[in-house]
Amino acid sequence: MRIAYVLLTYLLLPVVVVVEAWQALRRPEYRGRVGQRLGFLEREPRAGAVWVHAVSVGEVQAASPLIRELRRRYPGLHIIVSTVTPTGAQRVQALFKGEVRHAYLPYDVPGAVGRFLDRIQPRAAIILETEIWPTLYRELHRRRIPLVMGSARVTERSVRRYRRMAALFREALSEGILIGAQTTEDAERFRAIGAPAERVRVTGNVKYDLEIPQATIDAGHDFRAQCAAARPVWIAGSTHEGEEAAVLAAHARVLGTHPAALLILVPRHPPRFEAVGALLRKKGVPFAERSAGGPPRAEHQVFLLDTLGELQMFYAAADVAFVGGSLVPIGGHSLLEPAALGLPVLSGPYTQNGRDIAEALEECGALGIVQNQEELAQRVGAWFDDPRAARESGERGRRMVAGSRGAVGRLLAMAAPLLERR
Repeated sequence: MRIAYVLLTYLLLPVVVVVEAWQALRRPEYRGRVGQRLGFLEREPRAGAVWVHAVSVGEVQAASPLIRELRRRYPGLHIIVSTVTPTGAQRVQALFKGEVRHAYLPYDVPGAVGRFLDRIQPRAAIILETEIWPTLYRELHRRRIPLVMGSARVTERSVRRYRRMAALFREALSEGILIGAQTTEDAERFRAIGAPAERVRVTGNVKYDLEIPQATIDAGHDFRAQCAAARPVWIAGSTHEGEEAAVLAAHARVLGTHPAALLILVPRHPPRFEAVGALLRKKGVPFAERSAGGPPRAEHQVFLLDTLGELQMFYAAADVAFVGGSLVPIGGHSLLEPAALGLPVLSGPYTQNGRDIAEALEECGALGIVQNQEELAQRVGAWFDDPRAARESGERGRRMVAGSRGAVGRLLAMAAPLLERR
């Protein structure tokens, strides 16, 4: 089974490389990525770094408290953070300002994996969420590099898929890996697909340990006080194609009862900033752009956040948050950031990327699920009409997030013997 997997990945590799090279021609942020994914990156000057893998923006954000705690517990420890996406790479730079090194994850073929490990020379690897790469895991085991999977989860659907390739994944998960599962159910599913029972523990979800700096919160409050103190404000964060039109239609309805309302619109991907601006102009919506440097004026109905790394600040400036990727079948983005700030939160029905978090927030009354633009407008307007109910909903979410923290400490307690050995 492993030989067949390796042959298949080598057969697919040229197609993947061509696609990514084409992206690099059109999008500058992709340049240099293919070489690194083939394992051609600058050699680490000394061995012994801890390598943390986080796929994209959400996982990098979730990894940030883990990385900060690693640096606090082990002063002088060198940390390398890998991602798959350019936006993840940009988030690493925004959060850590060069204090950790970024690299792209190699393709799961022996040559690329070998070159990658030769160059970064890690003492241990921590991979967040469920990233199962058979060739990479086998090579880590062969080199006796300890591997910890943190915040690991497996859905029922994934279990069925993994079982179709049972021998391959049983081998990958039995290579000396420690698994910190999010829930008891996740732990049982890992055991069901071949992970040794004694190497699976329940450590929780590190996403709950997110830290929003007080300076970021203060900056959001300052923006609100200076630019929209007397206006009801809602934010649509991390929106995708098809959602902006729905959000703008909802905002038009909200303006019918709250004519001073301001919408902060935050597209998920930078390449779409221009397209969303064009959509606003086409619809004749008066708007201001963050990149232009000026604040929204009274006549502006929308403030387009077309910059990177400021979403948390503008969540802190809002009364109500809608989290995108959820009215279209993307799977939703992080509900925890607005919830941790005490905002009442709205989401569309597609929440599979964080279904357990969505269910927990909905159960405690901090999250409303809307099916369409009409329901979105109704819920936003209802919370504008009753600020006290909005604050109570937000406070329930804030308490739920605060009470769910601690996964970072449990994960590091499990990993400490591996990290401390030379």
